Amino acid sequence: MSLMESKGTLSKAAKELFARWNDVKGVWSDAQSREFEKTYISQVEQDVRSALGAMDRISQVLQKVENDCE
Repeated sequence: MSLMESKGTLSKAAKELFARWNDVKGVWSDAQSREFEKTYISQVEQDVRSALGAMDRISQVLQKVENDCE
């Protein structure tokens, strides 16, 4: 699997997770759900954004390396 395919897979999985979380919030809306969101969901969202950004940067570096080797 290529880096861009992996990025797409991660992005799709994250969108699915956040969509499902929005569904759950419709039926679970107490202090525990807010704590869960703050502790886990928000952190996952930040981590996914960081990972996607890193994947973009790695892709640029790999492209430059490939061009330099030609």
